Amino acid sequence: MKTDSRLKRVLEKGHFAVTAECGPPKGADPKVIKSKGKILKGFVDSVNVTDNQTGVVRLSSLAACVLLKKEGLDPVLQMTTRDRNRIALQSDILGASALGIRNVLCLSGDHQSFGNQPQAKGVFDVDSVQLVQLVRQMRDNGVILGGDKLSEPPRLFIGAVANPFADPFAYRAIRLGKKVAAGAEFIQTQCIYNLTRFNEWMDKVRDLGLDEKVYILGGITPLKSARMAEFMSKQVAGMDVPDEIINRMKSVPAREQRQEGIKIAIETIQALKEARGVHGVHIMAIEWEEAVPQLIEAAKLFPRPQV
Repeated sequence: MKTDSRLKRVLEKGHFAVTAECGPPKGADPKVIKSKGKILKGFVDSVNVTDNQTGVVRLSSLAACVLLKKEGLDPVLQMTTRDRNRIALQSDILGASALGIRNVLCLSGDHQSFGNQPQAKGVFDVDSVQLVQLVRQMRDNGVILGGDKLSEPPRLFIGAVANPFADPFAYRAIRLGKKVAAGAEFIQTQCIYNLTRFNEWMDKVRDLGLDEKVYILGGITPLKSARMAEFMSKQVAGMDVPDEIINRMKSVPAREQRQEGIKIAIETIQALKEARGVHGVHIMAIEWEEAVPQLIEAAKLFPRPQV
């Protein structure tokens, strides 16, 4: 239908989808998010807007999504359960749909202790799986939690996240299955550097038949430096950056490391394009949006399909 999101149409047509992440500013200036949107426009199918990522106060995801939509992009509203109870979550879901936003990504959210408001109280009234179920119930059944009828249900393509590298590894595919059973229609994964481990996870996903029930988009974060690779390996929970990637980044001069990071990302995308059950990529170029067009063109993912 014409009211469906571009992301949904691209995936349903069988194209290899491309989404990218866009971090809102730590302030109220709309020009920041608009300028990022202009860099990404035409190169990606949809743009994720993070929801106070790492527990740091930023311009709201909902407001940023509206700004991007006005710029002609298809935004993905990221929504965490960390900061809202079920009343606020359901209210924002209705508000997003009323404003023409057609994608939502359901997450628990980074713990507030990591951010600039560590004294804040986490809400976590529902978890990410329950949030997926809640949105699906509102959309498909036209009711909120408790059964009250909605005068108009929200129209949203429902997404969730998966980390193929977190422990315990044997539970990762089962965890994905819970989100799919709850109603997730697309999945964006943690950034992939260890392709061997990712392929082991995909084997388990395929064994459960989940690759035929949900659209999986592999996460891509181009490395800026060897130092960034080491930091992500040692300091970021649930991240798997093999020594061979770190050593490869170290093997080139500092001034060439960003370009080497782009090369690694391109190689990863090419591998994902060949992986059965992978339906696209989600590019998280952290405060490096200008690298996204270069990456997409080099990976032969441009121009994007007309749907």
